[in-house]
This record gives sequence, structure tokens and C-alpha cells, in this order.
Amino acid sequence: MIGEHYQALLEDVLPRLVPDTAAESVYSDMRESFRAGAEALNRDPSLLWQTQARLMEDQYQLWQYGLKAFSGQAVEPLVSPGKGDRRFRDDAWQSDPFYMAIMQQYLLFAQRVEALIDNLDGLSDDNRRNLAFYARQLVNAMSPTNFVTTNPEVMRRTVETRGQNLVDGLARLREDLANSVEGINVTMTDRTAFKVGENIAVTPGSVVFENELMQLVQYAPTTEKVFKTPLLVVPPWINKYYVLDLRQENSLIKWLVDQGHSVFLISWRNPGPEQRDLTWADYMQMGPIASMEAIEQAVGEKSVNLLSYCVGGTLAASTVAYLTSTRRGRKVRSVTYMATLQDFRDPGELGVFLSEPVLSGLEQKLEQDGYLDGRVMAYSFNLLRENDLFWSFYINNYLKGDAPAPFDLLYWNTDGTNLPAGTHGWYLRHLYRENRLVEPNGIELDGVKIDLRKISTPSYFVSTREDHIAKWNSTYYGALLPKGPVTFVLGGSGHIAGIVNPPHKNKYGFWTNDELPDDHEAWLEGAEAHEGSWWPHWQAWMTDNGYADTEKMVAARQPGDGELDILEPAPGRYVTMTIPEVLGEDPASPGA
Repeated sequence: MIGEHYQALLEDVLPRLVPDTAAESVYSDMRESFRAGAEALNRDPSLLWQTQARLMEDQYQLWQYGLKAFSGQAVEPLVSPGKGDRRFRDDAWQSDPFYMAIMQQYLLFAQRVEALIDNLDGLSDDNRRNLAFYARQLVNAMSPTNFVTTNPEVMRRTVETRGQNLVDGLARLREDLANSVEGINVTMTDRTAFKVGENIAVTPGSVVFENELMQLVQYAPTTEKVFKTPLLVVPPWINKYYVLDLRQENSLIKWLVDQGHSVFLISWRNPGPEQRDLTWADYMQMGPIASMEAIEQAVGEKSVNLLSYCVGGTLAASTVAYLTSTRRGRKVRSVTYMATLQDFRDPGELGVFLSEPVLSGLEQKLEQDGYLDGRVMAYSFNLLRENDLFWSFYINNYLKGDAPAPFDLLYWNTDGTNLPAGTHGWYLRHLYRENRLVEPNGIELDGVKIDLRKISTPSYFVSTREDHIAKWNSTYYGALLPKGPVTFVLGGSGHIAGIVNPPHKNKYGFWTNDELPDDHEAWLEGAEAHEGSWWPHWQAWMTDNGYADTEKMVAARQPGDGELDILEPAPGRYVTMTIPEVLGEDPASPGA
């Protein structure tokens, strides 16, 4: 049985060994990074000698440790896993001398590689970052936890099941390969346990407007009175909006409705090749601007408050700047940016995929296909946290043979969206690569040059301290751009948990500072820490400043009451569109 699965696996893998243009550009960049590292090491033979000497010293200490451990003496480990490293949680890594020695051998080697790269002279910051990233990928791939014979938990399972776990694991690996494009999109959750609109994304509402690019959802009120100015939510189109509406107990959308906001939300379409020519300006015109016009028809209000997230926030900033330049800035009373990059000075490890050779390869792929497959994007993002988001599932699914457990957030994480060539290539080059959004008149949209420094609309920025996608040491500098009043808040945790942080859980905390110094570290030094969620702080900012005016509450607005008819119940069609459906793939075929 296992031989049959292995033969079938080889047949699945062999056609994938020839990379496409984008993947080859990454491999080429990896080779160039290691070449640059090798040249730097050759210029510093003393560093090479020191590293070799330390490796030899490590081996001698490990040999002494092993002699004492196998003789029954109590010994302290030479090195232990770092904080947050969950790979070595099994008791055998601490109690069995054999596995303890393997773990320490690996961890010492990993430390030496990291130290070597840190001490290389003559590398640019980009070269060092790329080399460290690629080296980390290889070192973590070599972890003893990733192999049957050096993972004690897998070995026990193999003995207990007489190898059935490996048979089941190979079958799961073949299934995942069939549903991947580049690399392996490892199944993270039981996808049959969730259905959008039934047990996630269930806040009541209706679709009241749609165009080629988005549907506009109006949520049903839960209060008798609502704030006069409606709230328009602009989510990212990388993945789907319902990360803001997973379960009722952690739904930001439901919480906003319960606070008395008339909430409208943009649900972006999952695009395919036919949307290849959509531009950033199209997303602006057909997204926020079209939504504002529809909202005026729905409730009779000419202005809105904007609440935006991630790349949706970058679009919101572009939109407010565009409206300002066209003398329509009053259409937005306030704008909130959640984990939003406007100044792309430090993209973090995402910068590895934005070097000129890699970006050029991706642009060729976008030109060829007309879109970036969302599964490629998901695989790339997972590599930023490879031990947690790739290797842990690799071990669980393929070595232990277990079925993934139901987890709504991971379901959302794997419910991907494609990205149109005309928008995504422009976004990566002009914003990430060239950081032109912060330049005065550096961006032109529909013939209008925009300047974030001219925005007088009151702004609320919230970032998160452990965000690895929109790093707060970059998002902070976006808050220094507008000329209008700005509030900057720093939440705890990361890109998702720090934003989707309901008050009743009283988790993570946040920091505030009325001053906005030129340096983000100076801001943090003067900041005041608070317990719990930032959500109530935002609500107080809205009401205290009159953007959500408690003195001008109006009767609750039901979808369909105004000039817009109800098209269909929320969450609507667009959010349920999967990548295979969009691309017309056979779900049973490779790549579906």
C-alpha cells in the first residue's frame, strides 16, 4: 500500500519540478543570495575559521554531554528551544538522551548559521535579509522534527499503527499537492466544518448594490437609534472580508452594529483572468467611491466614516487623498486605518519577494496569466511563519497521518482570493518597491495626482506590535503624513489577533500617546499602556469628536428602506466564490 502511494506521489510531483517564471525568479534570487554570502565569507577567512572552531567546540561539548547523560548523570542542556518554538514540546526531547542530543545538535547548528550571517561584512541590508530568510527556510526544513526516525512522537505513532499513519499521510500529501499551484498548500483545517453564511459570516444583512468588482452589504441594525453618519468598512481583497465577521463572539462587524453604527461593507469579488486589466484606480472608483454613492441612495447621507483594514486601508488613504484633490474631501468625515501601510519603508521579510529579479519574474507571470493565483500568495505568506504555518501541519498531516481539526480562522486563511494583474503588479512596484505613495504627487489616479500630506480628514491609526505583514515601525510613519488631526494607537499581538480583539476577552492590551514624535520608538517610550481591547477606545474617539454624533441619532435604517432594493441576503455571492470556481477548474484535477 505505501509503495503504491509513493509511486503515485512521484507521478504527481515530477510534473511540478519545472518551475514557472515567478518561481524560477525566486530560486534565482536564492542562488544569488547564497553566492553573495559565500563571497562575503571568502573575504573574511577569520570569520570562517571562528565559525568552524565553534562548531568543533559544540561537538566536543555535546560528546561530553552525551557521555554523562548515557551514564545516568543529571546534566543541564547546552541549549534549549527559544521562546515560542513549539517543535520540541514532546517529553522525549527532554527526557531521552538520544533525542536530547539530536535536538541540541540541531539547535546549536541553527545558532551558528544565524550568527554567521549576522557577522558577515560587505552585505547590503537587502542581501542580508534575503540570505537570512533563505537560510532559515533551509535550516528549519532540516529540523529533526520533520523526519520520521528523528521525531519521537511520529516514531511512537508509527509503531502503534504499524505504519498506517504514513500511509494515511501520503494520501493526504497527494490530496494537498492536487490542490496546490506552486509549493504545497498544506491543509490547515477541516474545511467541511464551515460554510460561509451558515456558521461564519452570519451577521444579518443584505446586499443592496453590486458591480463587477464588489458587492455592498448593509447590515441590519440591532439598536432602535443609530448614528446619523453611516460607517463604510473597506476590507482587504487579499483573502476575504469575513475575518472581521467569523463568529458572533469575536465579530467586529456585529460589535459595530451593536454600538449603533449603520454599517455598510465592501465584499470584493474573487477575480479571474477576465478582470486582468482592473487597476488601483478601478478599485478606488468601483469600491469606496461607488459605495459612497450607493450609501447616499440607501440612507440619504452624503458623507461617511471609513473603517479600513490592511491593503483596504492603503486604498482608503488613496481614496481620501483623491477626494481631497478633487475638492470632495468632505464626503469622508473620519477615516480609520487598521494595520495599514502607507509608508512602505520597511516591508519586513515580505521584501524578500520584492527584489527586482523576483518582482520582474512575478510581473511576467501576471502578464501571462492575468492574475496571481491566491494559493501562491497563501503559500508565500505561510513561509513568513514556516514552523507554525507550514511544518507543524506537515508533521501533523503527513507524518502523523492526522486529519486537521476544525478552526474557523484557518478556514478563512485557506479561503483565498486571486489578485488582478493590473492592480497587483502596480501595487507591488509603485507602493512596496518604490514607496511612491508617500511622495508628494508621487501617485496619479484617473489623471489626478494625490498627496497624503494634503488630507485634512481626521484619522485614527491602529497597528499591532507583533505584526509581521504591516510592521508598526512602518505603519507609524503613515500617521505622520496627514495634515488633519491624527490619533495613533498600538495594539498587542499580531496582524489579525491584535485587530480582531473583542473587549469581552480582555486580551493583549494597547498603548496610546497624544504626541506624534518623528520616531516610532520615541512614541512608544512616551506611550501609556492600557488593558484590554482598543475597540472601546476607538468608539470613544468616534463619539467624543462627533464623527459618530450621539446628539444626532436617527431611527434605525433597515436594508431596503431607501432607494436601493435588496439584491440578496448577506453575505452575498461574491464572498462565496472559490478559486477553483473562478478559474473554472475541475476540483479533482491538479491545481484545483
